[in-house]
Amino acid sequence: MSKVFFWNLRASRKMPFDLRIKKLLKKLELGAMLDPGMLTAVKIHFGEGGTTGFISPLWIKPIVEFVKKAGARPFLTDTNTLYIGNRGEAVSHHLQAAIHGFDPNILGAPVIIADGLKSRNERKINYQGKTLREFYLAGDIVDCDFLVNVSHFKGHELAGFGGALKNLAMGCATRQGKMHQHCGLGPKVDLKNCRGCGMCVEICAPGALVLDDGKVKLDLEKCVGCASCFLSCKTGCLQINWTTEIKEFLERMTEYAGAVLNLKKKLCVHINYVFNVTPDCDCPGFSDAPVCPDIGVLASTDPVAIDQACLDLVDRAQPLFPSKLPGHAKAGDDKFGLIHPGTSGRYCLEYSARLGLGSREYELVNV
Repeated sequence: MSKVFFWNLRASRKMPFDLRIKKLLKKLELGAMLDPGMLTAVKIHFGEGGTTGFISPLWIKPIVEFVKKAGARPFLTDTNTLYIGNRGEAVSHHLQAAIHGFDPNILGAPVIIADGLKSRNERKINYQGKTLREFYLAGDIVDCDFLVNVSHFKGHELAGFGGALKNLAMGCATRQGKMHQHCGLGPKVDLKNCRGCGMCVEICAPGALVLDDGKVKLDLEKCVGCASCFLSCKTGCLQINWTTEIKEFLERMTEYAGAVLNLKKKLCVHINYVFNVTPDCDCPGFSDAPVCPDIGVLASTDPVAIDQACLDLVDRAQPLFPSKLPGHAKAGDDKFGLIHPGTSGRYCLEYSARLGLGSREYELVNV
Protein backbone atom coordinates (compact mmCIF):
# COMPACT_ATOMS: atom_id res chain seq x y z
CA MET A 1 0.00 0.00 0.00
CA SER A 2 1.53 3.31 -1.11
CA LYS A 3 1.48 6.50 0.94
CA VAL A 4 -0.22 9.52 -0.59
CA PHE A 5 0.25 12.75 1.36
CA PHE A 6 -2.75 15.10 1.34
CA TRP A 7 -3.26 18.76 2.23
CA ASN A 8 -6.93 19.80 2.22
CA LEU A 9 -6.19 23.49 1.47
CA ARG A 10 -6.80 24.69 5.04
CA ALA A 11 -4.30 27.45 5.85
CA SER A 12 -3.64 30.06 8.50
CA ARG A 13 -1.64 33.20 9.10
CA LYS A 14 1.19 31.12 10.56
CA MET A 15 0.92 28.42 7.90
CA PRO A 16 0.03 29.96 4.50
CA PHE A 17 -0.09 27.97 1.27
CA ASP A 18 3.63 28.14 0.45
CA LEU A 19 4.63 26.71 3.83
CA ARG A 20 1.93 24.06 3.49
CA ILE A 21 3.33 22.99 0.12
CA LYS A 22 6.84 22.80 1.56
CA LYS A 23 5.54 20.76 4.52
CA LEU A 24 3.98 18.36 2.04
CA LEU A 25 7.32 18.01 0.24
CA LYS A 26 9.11 17.37 3.55
CA LYS A 27 6.68 14.55 4.34
CA LEU A 28 7.43 13.16 0.90
CA GLU A 29 11.15 13.33 1.85
CA LEU A 30 11.94 15.03 -1.45
CA GLY A 31 14.96 16.80 0.04
CA ALA A 32 16.62 13.47 0.83
CA MET A 33 16.18 12.34 -2.78
CA LEU A 34 17.96 15.37 -4.24
CA ASP A 35 21.71 15.74 -4.44
CA PRO A 36 23.46 19.10 -4.87
CA GLY A 37 23.69 20.15 -8.50
CA MET A 38 20.97 17.79 -9.75
CA LEU A 39 19.33 19.25 -12.86
CA THR A 40 15.70 18.85 -11.81
CA ALA A 41 12.85 19.02 -14.30
CA VAL A 42 9.61 20.42 -12.86
CA LYS A 43 7.23 19.00 -15.47
CA ILE A 44 4.09 21.13 -15.73
CA HIS A 45 1.52 22.27 -18.31
CA PHE A 46 1.82 25.99 -19.09
CA GLY A 47 -1.77 26.12 -20.34
CA GLU A 48 -3.02 26.83 -23.85
CA GLY A 49 -4.07 30.40 -24.66
CA GLY A 50 -7.53 31.15 -23.26
CA THR A 51 -7.44 28.52 -20.50
CA THR A 52 -7.52 29.44 -16.80
CA GLY A 53 -7.46 25.95 -15.26
CA PHE A 54 -3.70 25.39 -15.43
CA ILE A 55 -1.61 25.51 -12.24
CA SER A 56 -0.70 29.11 -11.48
CA PRO A 57 2.99 30.08 -11.13
CA LEU A 58 2.12 31.14 -7.57
CA TRP A 59 1.51 27.48 -6.71
CA ILE A 60 4.71 26.34 -8.46
CA LYS A 61 7.10 28.75 -6.73
CA PRO A 62 7.24 26.88 -3.37
CA ILE A 63 8.28 23.71 -5.22
CA VAL A 64 11.06 25.57 -7.04
CA GLU A 65 12.25 27.13 -3.76
CA PHE A 66 12.25 23.75 -2.02
CA VAL A 67 14.30 22.13 -4.79
CA LYS A 68 16.81 25.00 -4.78
CA LYS A 69 17.16 24.86 -0.99
CA ALA A 70 18.10 21.18 -1.33
CA GLY A 71 20.96 22.29 -3.59
CA ALA A 72 19.47 21.06 -6.85
CA ARG A 73 18.93 23.18 -9.96
CA PRO A 74 15.28 23.25 -11.09
CA PHE A 75 13.92 24.16 -14.49
CA LEU A 76 10.27 24.38 -15.61
CA THR A 77 9.49 22.26 -18.62
CA ASP A 78 6.88 20.84 -20.97
CA THR A 79 6.88 19.40 -24.49
CA ASN A 80 5.44 20.75 -27.71
CA THR A 81 1.92 19.73 -28.67
CA LEU A 82 0.89 17.39 -31.46
CA TYR A 83 -1.85 19.76 -32.59
CA ILE A 84 -0.93 23.19 -33.94
CA GLY A 85 -1.73 25.83 -31.34
CA ASN A 86 0.09 28.26 -29.07
CA ARG A 87 2.45 25.51 -27.91
CA GLY A 88 3.18 23.70 -31.17
CA GLU A 89 6.83 24.79 -31.32
CA ALA A 90 9.24 26.15 -28.74
CA VAL A 91 9.16 29.85 -29.67
CA SER A 92 5.38 30.16 -29.30
CA HIS A 93 5.48 27.79 -26.33
CA HIS A 94 7.95 30.03 -24.47
CA LEU A 95 5.81 33.08 -25.20
CA GLN A 96 2.68 31.30 -23.98
CA ALA A 97 4.43 30.36 -20.75
CA ALA A 98 5.45 34.00 -20.29
CA ILE A 99 1.92 35.23 -20.98
CA HIS A 100 0.65 32.94 -18.21
CA GLY A 101 3.20 34.32 -15.77
CA PHE A 102 6.00 31.75 -15.80
CA ASP A 103 8.79 34.32 -15.47
CA PRO A 104 12.25 32.87 -14.62
CA ASN A 105 13.21 36.13 -12.87
CA ILE A 106 10.31 35.73 -10.44
CA LEU A 107 10.18 31.95 -10.07
CA GLY A 108 13.93 31.45 -9.92
CA ALA A 109 13.97 28.73 -12.58
CA PRO A 110 14.22 28.94 -16.38
CA VAL A 111 11.61 27.63 -18.80
CA ILE A 112 13.08 24.96 -21.10
CA ILE A 113 10.94 23.21 -23.71
CA ALA A 114 12.17 19.65 -23.30
CA ASP A 115 11.85 18.46 -26.92
CA GLY A 116 13.43 21.52 -28.53
CA LEU A 117 12.47 24.01 -31.19
CA LYS A 118 10.48 21.71 -33.49
CA SER A 119 10.24 18.60 -31.28
CA ARG A 120 13.42 17.08 -32.72
CA ASN A 121 15.31 16.89 -29.44
CA GLU A 122 14.20 13.29 -29.20
CA ARG A 123 15.53 10.05 -27.75
CA LYS A 124 14.32 6.59 -28.72
CA ILE A 125 13.96 4.51 -25.54
CA ASN A 126 13.40 0.75 -25.39
CA TYR A 127 10.83 -0.58 -22.94
CA GLN A 128 8.82 -3.80 -22.98
CA GLY A 129 5.14 -2.90 -23.31
CA LYS A 130 2.23 -5.00 -24.47
CA THR A 131 1.77 -3.08 -27.72
CA LEU A 132 4.87 -0.87 -27.98
CA ARG A 133 8.60 -1.58 -27.76
CA GLU A 134 10.12 1.77 -28.76
CA PHE A 135 9.25 5.09 -27.16
CA TYR A 136 10.06 8.61 -28.33
CA LEU A 137 10.78 10.87 -25.36
CA ALA A 138 11.94 14.47 -25.06
CA GLY A 139 15.71 14.71 -24.85
CA ASP A 140 15.79 17.00 -21.81
CA ILE A 141 13.43 14.71 -19.89
CA VAL A 142 15.81 11.83 -20.59
CA ASP A 143 18.85 13.93 -19.65
CA CYS A 144 17.51 15.52 -16.44
CA ASP A 145 18.81 14.09 -13.15
CA PHE A 146 15.46 14.19 -11.35
CA LEU A 147 11.82 14.65 -12.35
CA VAL A 148 9.16 16.45 -10.31
CA ASN A 149 5.92 15.56 -12.07
CA VAL A 150 3.35 18.31 -11.31
CA SER A 151 -0.19 17.84 -12.63
CA HIS A 152 -3.50 19.67 -12.62
CA PHE A 153 -6.02 16.90 -11.97
CA LYS A 154 -9.04 17.24 -14.28
CA GLY A 155 -11.18 15.41 -16.82
CA HIS A 156 -10.02 14.39 -20.29
CA GLU A 157 -11.94 13.72 -23.48
CA LEU A 158 -10.13 10.43 -24.30
CA ALA A 159 -8.35 9.30 -21.14
CA GLY A 160 -11.29 10.02 -18.83
CA PHE A 161 -9.05 12.02 -16.51
CA GLY A 162 -5.66 13.65 -16.63
CA GLY A 163 -3.23 13.40 -13.73
CA ALA A 164 0.25 12.09 -12.93
CA LEU A 165 0.21 9.18 -15.38
CA LYS A 166 -0.96 11.23 -18.35
CA ASN A 167 1.51 14.01 -17.53
CA LEU A 168 4.31 11.43 -17.67
CA ALA A 169 3.06 9.74 -20.83
CA MET A 170 1.82 12.48 -23.11
CA GLY A 171 3.68 15.29 -21.39
CA CYS A 172 7.16 13.74 -21.67
CA ALA A 173 6.80 12.49 -25.25
CA THR A 174 7.91 14.25 -28.41
CA ARG A 175 5.43 14.96 -31.19
CA GLN A 176 6.23 11.54 -32.66
CA GLY A 177 5.61 9.93 -29.27
CA LYS A 178 2.28 11.71 -28.93
CA MET A 179 1.34 10.51 -32.42
CA HIS A 180 2.05 6.91 -31.44
CA GLN A 181 -0.15 7.19 -28.39
CA HIS A 182 -3.08 8.91 -30.05
CA CYS A 183 -3.40 7.29 -33.42
CA GLY A 184 -0.42 5.20 -34.43
CA LEU A 185 1.10 6.16 -37.77
CA GLY A 186 0.06 8.58 -40.46
CA PRO A 187 -1.84 11.86 -40.71
CA LYS A 188 -5.31 12.30 -42.14
CA VAL A 189 -5.11 13.95 -45.58
CA ASP A 190 -7.79 16.45 -46.58
CA LEU A 191 -7.00 17.09 -50.25
CA LYS A 192 -9.48 19.92 -50.68
CA ASN A 193 -7.23 22.05 -48.44
CA CYS A 194 -4.02 21.17 -50.28
CA ARG A 195 -2.47 24.01 -52.29
CA GLY A 196 0.44 21.97 -53.58
CA CYS A 197 3.06 24.13 -51.85
CA GLY A 198 5.27 21.10 -51.13
CA MET A 199 6.39 22.29 -47.67
CA CYS A 200 5.34 18.99 -46.08
CA VAL A 201 7.17 17.03 -48.78
CA GLU A 202 10.41 18.89 -48.04
CA ILE A 203 10.21 18.15 -44.30
CA CYS A 204 9.20 14.47 -44.64
CA ALA A 205 12.51 12.64 -44.04
CA PRO A 206 11.26 9.09 -44.86
CA GLY A 207 9.68 10.27 -48.13
CA ALA A 208 6.15 9.25 -47.17
CA LEU A 209 4.71 12.46 -48.66
CA VAL A 210 5.03 13.31 -52.36
CA LEU A 211 3.32 15.72 -54.74
CA ASP A 212 1.19 13.96 -57.31
CA ASP A 213 -0.49 16.12 -59.94
CA GLY A 214 -0.25 19.19 -57.72
CA LYS A 215 -1.68 17.50 -54.61
CA VAL A 216 0.03 15.80 -51.67
CA LYS A 217 -0.05 12.00 -51.54
CA LEU A 218 0.71 9.85 -48.47
CA ASP A 219 2.45 6.46 -48.55
CA LEU A 220 1.49 4.94 -45.19
CA GLU A 221 4.07 2.16 -45.53
CA LYS A 222 6.86 4.73 -45.44
CA CYS A 223 5.33 6.94 -42.72
CA VAL A 224 7.11 6.68 -39.35
CA GLY A 225 4.60 8.84 -37.48
CA CYS A 226 7.05 11.65 -36.66
CA ALA A 227 4.26 14.27 -37.08
CA SER A 228 6.68 16.92 -38.43
CA CYS A 229 4.32 17.53 -41.35
CA PHE A 230 1.61 18.99 -39.08
CA LEU A 231 3.78 21.98 -38.26
CA SER A 232 4.79 22.57 -41.87
CA CYS A 233 1.24 22.46 -43.27
CA LYS A 234 -0.40 25.89 -43.04
CA THR A 235 -3.62 25.07 -44.88
CA GLY A 236 -5.12 22.26 -42.81
CA CYS A 237 -4.52 19.59 -45.43
CA LEU A 238 -2.66 17.34 -42.98
CA GLN A 239 -4.64 16.71 -39.81
CA ILE A 240 -4.46 14.45 -36.77
CA ASN A 241 -6.47 11.28 -37.23
CA TRP A 242 -8.14 11.07 -33.83
CA THR A 243 -9.93 7.82 -34.67
CA THR A 244 -8.75 5.34 -32.07
CA GLU A 245 -10.02 2.61 -29.78
CA ILE A 246 -10.13 4.03 -26.26
CA LYS A 247 -8.71 0.87 -24.67
CA GLU A 248 -5.79 0.74 -27.11
CA PHE A 249 -5.10 4.45 -26.58
CA LEU A 250 -5.06 3.99 -22.79
CA GLU A 251 -2.68 1.04 -23.09
CA ARG A 252 -0.27 2.95 -25.34
CA MET A 253 -0.45 5.99 -23.06
CA THR A 254 0.17 3.87 -19.96
CA GLU A 255 3.14 2.16 -21.58
CA TYR A 256 4.65 5.57 -22.35
CA ALA A 257 4.31 6.43 -18.65
CA GLY A 258 6.04 3.13 -17.92
CA ALA A 259 8.92 4.01 -20.22
CA VAL A 260 9.50 7.30 -18.38
CA LEU A 261 9.25 5.68 -14.93
CA ASN A 262 11.59 2.85 -15.96
CA LEU A 263 14.09 5.45 -17.12
CA LYS A 264 13.88 7.53 -13.94
CA LYS A 265 13.33 4.63 -11.52
CA LYS A 266 13.42 6.26 -8.05
CA LEU A 267 14.39 9.68 -9.39
CA CYS A 268 10.80 10.92 -9.71
CA VAL A 269 7.98 12.25 -7.48
CA HIS A 270 4.41 13.27 -8.28
CA ILE A 271 2.32 16.23 -7.12
CA ASN A 272 -1.34 16.62 -8.11
CA TYR A 273 -3.32 19.83 -7.63
CA VAL A 274 -6.98 18.91 -7.25
CA PHE A 275 -8.73 22.23 -7.55
CA ASN A 276 -10.54 23.99 -10.36
CA VAL A 277 -11.36 20.45 -11.52
CA THR A 278 -12.45 21.19 -15.06
CA PRO A 279 -14.29 18.56 -17.15
CA ASP A 280 -11.70 18.69 -19.95
CA CYS A 281 -7.94 19.09 -20.25
CA ASP A 282 -6.00 22.37 -20.34
CA CYS A 283 -5.31 22.18 -24.09
CA PRO A 284 -8.55 23.68 -25.51
CA GLY A 285 -8.68 27.47 -25.64
CA PHE A 286 -11.08 27.72 -22.66
CA SER A 287 -11.69 26.30 -19.18
CA ASP A 288 -15.22 25.15 -18.39
CA ALA A 289 -16.85 25.40 -14.96
CA PRO A 290 -15.43 23.00 -12.33
CA VAL A 291 -17.36 19.81 -11.59
CA CYS A 292 -16.68 19.72 -7.83
CA PRO A 293 -15.36 21.96 -5.02
CA ASP A 294 -11.61 22.46 -4.61
CA ILE A 295 -10.19 19.45 -2.75
CA GLY A 296 -6.49 19.83 -2.08
CA VAL A 297 -2.92 18.99 -3.07
CA LEU A 298 -1.58 15.42 -3.06
CA ALA A 299 1.99 14.13 -3.29
CA SER A 300 3.44 10.63 -3.64
CA THR A 301 6.28 8.60 -5.10
CA ASP A 302 3.62 6.34 -6.66
CA PRO A 303 1.83 7.77 -9.74
CA VAL A 304 -0.87 5.08 -9.76
CA ALA A 305 -1.75 5.58 -6.09
CA ILE A 306 -1.89 9.37 -6.36
CA ASP A 307 -4.16 9.28 -9.42
CA GLN A 308 -6.41 6.67 -7.77
CA ALA A 309 -6.65 8.82 -4.63
CA CYS A 310 -7.48 11.94 -6.66
CA LEU A 311 -10.15 10.11 -8.64
CA ASP A 312 -11.72 8.74 -5.46
CA LEU A 313 -11.76 12.18 -3.82
CA VAL A 314 -13.36 13.79 -6.88
CA ASP A 315 -16.03 11.09 -7.10
CA ARG A 316 -16.87 11.37 -3.40
CA ALA A 317 -17.15 15.17 -3.59
CA GLN A 318 -20.45 16.98 -4.01
CA PRO A 319 -21.08 17.91 -7.67
CA LEU A 320 -21.13 21.56 -8.64
CA PHE A 321 -23.77 23.16 -10.86
CA PRO A 322 -23.84 24.71 -13.33
CA SER A 323 -21.20 22.46 -14.84
CA LYS A 324 -20.89 19.90 -17.61
CA LEU A 325 -22.29 17.27 -15.23
CA PRO A 326 -25.85 16.07 -15.90
CA GLY A 327 -28.45 17.36 -13.44
CA HIS A 328 -28.92 13.97 -11.78
CA ALA A 329 -25.23 13.70 -10.73
CA LYS A 330 -24.63 13.17 -7.02
CA ALA A 331 -21.75 12.55 -4.61
CA GLY A 332 -20.27 9.10 -5.21
CA ASP A 333 -20.94 9.06 -8.96
CA ASP A 334 -18.20 8.54 -11.53
CA LYS A 335 -18.13 12.22 -12.51
CA PHE A 336 -15.79 11.99 -15.49
CA GLY A 337 -17.61 8.89 -16.73
CA LEU A 338 -20.86 10.88 -16.77
CA ILE A 339 -19.19 13.70 -18.70
CA HIS A 340 -17.26 11.51 -21.17
CA PRO A 341 -19.23 8.28 -21.68
CA GLY A 342 -17.15 5.53 -23.24
CA THR A 343 -13.89 6.61 -21.61
CA SER A 344 -12.41 4.56 -18.78
CA GLY A 345 -9.84 6.21 -16.55
CA ARG A 346 -10.13 3.27 -14.18
CA TYR A 347 -8.89 0.93 -16.91
CA CYS A 348 -5.77 3.12 -17.18
CA LEU A 349 -5.21 2.64 -13.43
CA GLU A 350 -5.86 -1.10 -13.69
CA TYR A 351 -3.45 -1.49 -16.61
CA SER A 352 -0.81 0.65 -14.85
CA ALA A 353 -0.94 -1.59 -11.79
CA ARG A 354 -0.72 -4.66 -14.04
CA LEU A 355 2.47 -3.25 -15.61
CA GLY A 356 3.94 -2.71 -12.16
CA LEU A 357 3.95 1.10 -12.33
CA GLY A 358 2.41 1.41 -8.88
CA SER A 359 -0.39 0.32 -6.58
CA ARG A 360 -4.09 1.20 -6.61
CA GLU A 361 -4.09 0.54 -2.86
CA TYR A 362 -3.04 3.61 -0.89
CA GLU A 363 -2.95 5.20 2.53
CA LEU A 364 -4.07 8.83 2.52
CA VAL A 365 -1.89 10.70 5.03
CA ASN A 366 -3.22 14.11 6.07
CA VAL A 367 -0.56 16.81 6.34
